[in-house]
Amino acid sequence: MEQCRVKNLYNLNETIAAELLKSVEYPWEALKGISGFIRKIGPSLDPAVYEKRGEDIWVAKSARVAPTAFLNGPLIIDEEAEIRHCAFIRGSAIVGKGSVVGNSTELKNVVVFNQVQVPHYNYVGDSVLGYKSHMGAGSITSNVKSDKTLVVVKGKETQIETGLKKFGAMLGDFVEVGCNSVLNPGTVVGRHTNIYPLSMVRGVVPGNSVYKNKNEVVPKE
Repeated sequence: MEQCRVKNLYNLNETIAAELLKSVEYPWEALKGISGFIRKIGPSLDPAVYEKRGEDIWVAKSARVAPTAFLNGPLIIDEEAEIRHCAFIRGSAIVGKGSVVGNSTELKNVVVFNQVQVPHYNYVGDSVLGYKSHMGAGSITSNVKSDKTLVVVKGKETQIETGLKKFGAMLGDFVEVGCNSVLNPGTVVGRHTNIYPLSMVRGVVPGNSVYKNKNEVVPKE
């Protein structure tokens, strides 16, 4: 599935995790390496720009972190990011430049590119969110199947066995997810696609489209 490849979903100039993602063909293949990557590059980050706030936690000095936010490592919060009141970052997370992690939002094992917004009551686990993607209030990634079997990425004509039990969503650059939507395990959304509010999404959604429901995915005009 060509559109699911890293090169077709993301502008790697817009993340500090470019080296990690360049090393894989599909973005979900990077999920197992997020923690190790943070521990590898963290000590080399410029101390004039980043400060170490705990074990395996590096926070840019220009980032705004609410005193009520919970930060657990391994973690990198990049420049000008905003971590709001009662955000819960469980670890293995990279938060890109200028990104917003909002009130009661939970992150776990994720790469959040630059200028991403997860601003209100979001859960994002085992996922990669592309440049300037946005998750509306209450939208979440569901990262484990109810039967606990391994996740398969399913396209129209082909499918890929990932070998992963935990896999949330891969959102391409500029994806808009409507409020209170659920992105089921193994969801991949192409660049510049909009997901209607209250959607239940699974499988591969083409880029430059509008997802209204599973039977109505239309090209953008």
